[in-house]
Amino acid sequence: MIKKIAVIGSGFSGLSAAAYAAKDGHEVHVFEKNDSLGGRARQFKTDNGYVFDMGPSWYWMPDIIEDFFNDFWKTSSDYYELVSLNPQFEMVFSDGVMAVPQDYSEMRDLFENIEKGSAKKLDEFMDDAQYKYEVGMKDFVTKPCHSWFEFVSPKIAKSALKLDLLSNFHRFVRKYFTNPKLIMLMEFPVIFLGAAPKDIPALYSLMNYGGYKLRTWYPMGGFYKVIEAMSEIAEEQGVKFHLNSNVDKIEIENGKVKSIVVNGTEIEFDTVIASSDYHHTEENLIKKEYKNYSEDYWKKKTFAPSCLIYYLGFKEKIPNLKHHTLFFENDLELHTSEIYEDKKWPTKPLFYACCPSKTDKNVAPENCENVFLLMPIATGIKDNEETREKYFLEMIQRLEKHTKSSNLLSKIDYKKSYCISDFKKDYNAYEGNAYGLANTLNQTAVLKPSLRNKKVKNLFYTGQLTVPGPGVPPSIISGKIAATEAIK
Repeated sequence: MIKKIAVIGSGFSGLSAAAYAAKDGHEVHVFEKNDSLGGRARQFKTDNGYVFDMGPSWYWMPDIIEDFFNDFWKTSSDYYELVSLNPQFEMVFSDGVMAVPQDYSEMRDLFENIEKGSAKKLDEFMDDAQYKYEVGMKDFVTKPCHSWFEFVSPKIAKSALKLDLLSNFHRFVRKYFTNPKLIMLMEFPVIFLGAAPKDIPALYSLMNYGGYKLRTWYPMGGFYKVIEAMSEIAEEQGVKFHLNSNVDKIEIENGKVKSIVVNGTEIEFDTVIASSDYHHTEENLIKKEYKNYSEDYWKKKTFAPSCLIYYLGFKEKIPNLKHHTLFFENDLELHTSEIYEDKKWPTKPLFYACCPSKTDKNVAPENCENVFLLMPIATGIKDNEETREKYFLEMIQRLEKHTKSSNLLSKIDYKKSYCISDFKKDYNAYEGNAYGLANTLNQTAVLKPSLRNKKVKNLFYTGQLTVPGPGVPPSIISGKIAATEAIK
């Protein structure tokens, strides 16, 4: 039977869900409240020639992203060119800079030079991480997670101990390395998972493999090229997109979705897949009696950080700056505790600078620079222009010190900030979160919010607040899982 399916939201999970549902022969409509596709991965262009990706900038786990294209008999190279970055990124410490090379043998040399014997330890770490990656990303995260019985398989049972689900990442890294810089380098990737390393299962060393060993890439033209490619594939399957189309309500009768109300107009559907913010969908789009979770449930959850972001255009080139730079001159544990425990603006922040114009001349005018500054912060804290500007000036000073530049403020050609209130306004993000729900041990698999509404037969959820979790590859997988469940 052909179903008429509504997908709310056009981020990675929404596009993925729409494409897979349409591939199965269903009539699929995607409703996006903003004026462009992509959700957090939107892109904007300025009048003076800068092109800014608004969200994701790390192209990791390329094979997982490639799986999406392969499912539609395509490859990513049909749509965009991938460039392997060298160095993958730089880390700025209080006493120096560490460049992480593209080539793994050079990475081994880097480790050995910093800590004797650590090249062999890196091999052992990566062998273990590769195993977790192959089981975790190819099998573990593809489950709909309705029940723990889904994980009762010979492969997962055999792998249970090796997956390190019950040990934490903080201790795990220290089994291999003692040098503070190497520890910080190995702990950095789990920041994407939205929790402190001590609260993340050691399973997620798979992130180190998916990033460092499989390398860091950049799609020429920006990350939005992935959104354009996925939407093109969805359209080829017959998906219809509706921009500036805010979903006001999901109408439910006799335990089934009957219709949705879009910009005040009611439209009938057989099934709804909500790629919109899970909390917003339950609090604002359906009646209280149909909710999976109470407000108290969400308040007890550990959310991944929000961010203070600055999109900057500079009217001259900035020397000594790489495509990705992590400013880790301060203490990682202090910053993470202020995000997750104290819930306050950081006293000694870490931050990240992305300069895609070092790789891609088309994202900035000639002899100009495109720079994206991002500082992770706690969700739900007070956000105002004065506070944003205070941290902006600190980040610029540290950028000047690292690049040996001066008067960067006078060279700014374009400036736009983005923070908690913007995440709430544009994405209805719970407490202004940027990355979704943290992948802590008690928020893994079946313990995440269900992708199926337990009281409404034909309402499903997808995206970073449900399985498998935050990040671009997991969101793409989430969309596929939700579409499969909705089709069933």
